Amino acid sequence: MDLAWLVLARSVIAFFTLLIYANLLGKQQIGKLTFFDFITGITIGDLAGTLSVDLQTRAWPHFVGLMAWTVLTLLAQWTALKSRWWARVEGGEPVLVIQNGRILEQNMAKNRYRYDDLLTQLREKGVWDLNEVEFAILETDGALSVLKKSQHEPVTPKDLHLPTDYKGLGTELIYDGKIVASNLKAVGLDEAWLYDELRKQGVFSAGDVTLAVLGTDGKLFIDTRNDPPHPLHPDDLTGSEHPHP
Repeated sequence: MDLAWLVLARSVIAFFTLLIYANLLGKQQIGKLTFFDFITGITIGDLAGTLSVDLQTRAWPHFVGLMAWTVLTLLAQWTALKSRWWARVEGGEPVLVIQNGRILEQNMAKNRYRYDDLLTQLREKGVWDLNEVEFAILETDGALSVLKKSQHEPVTPKDLHLPTDYKGLGTELIYDGKIVASNLKAVGLDEAWLYDELRKQGVFSAGDVTLAVLGTDGKLFIDTRNDPPHPLHPDDLTGSEHPHP
C-alpha cells in the first residue's frame, strides 16, 4: 500500500512537471515534428514515466534528467532561431524531389526517399498524374509540398474577375451555455440583442445553447443541447430517393 501511495505521489509530480515543460517547449513539438523533435519528445516522456514508477532509485536523479533534457531542447530551439546553420543541423533542410516536372533521383536517394512514398504523398495531395506536377518539395517534417503546373491549377474567382465577399473568423458568443461577454462587447453588441436573436430561432435560454457563433456576414449560428433525434436510415447512405417507410 505504501508503494502505491509513493507511485501516486511521484506520478502527480511527473505529470505536472511534464505539463509545465510541455508548455515551455511550445507548439513546435507538435506543429512541426522533425526527427529531432520526435526523439526529444519521446525521451522527455520516457524520463517522466521512469520518474513515476522506478522505485529502485531516488526521484531526484530522474527529475534532474528531465529538467536537463527540457533545458537543452529549449536551448536548441532558441539557437535555431538565431543561427541558420544550427537550424539546418537540428531540423535539416527542405529537399526538391521534383523540379520542372522531372524527378530528381539523386536527391531522393540521398534522403532515402522511396518512389512509393512520393506517389503515396502525391495522391494524398489529390495528384494522380505526375504530368501535373511542376515542383515537389520534401519538407523537414516529412510532409510533401506540391506545386501543380499552371494549366492544372483550379480556376479561382480572381481568374474570372469575379467579386467575392470577405470571409473571416467567426466570434463565439455562447460557449457551453455561457455567454462570452468579452466577445459580445468586442463586436459592439449586447445581451439584449443576443437574446432577441435566440428567441427568433426558438431558443429562450443561453443555457440551452452549446455553441453560438457570429459569422462575419452578421448571421448567428446556434447549436442547442436538445437537437431532435434523426435516426439514420439505410437509404441515407445509398442516396435512394424512395421515402422512408
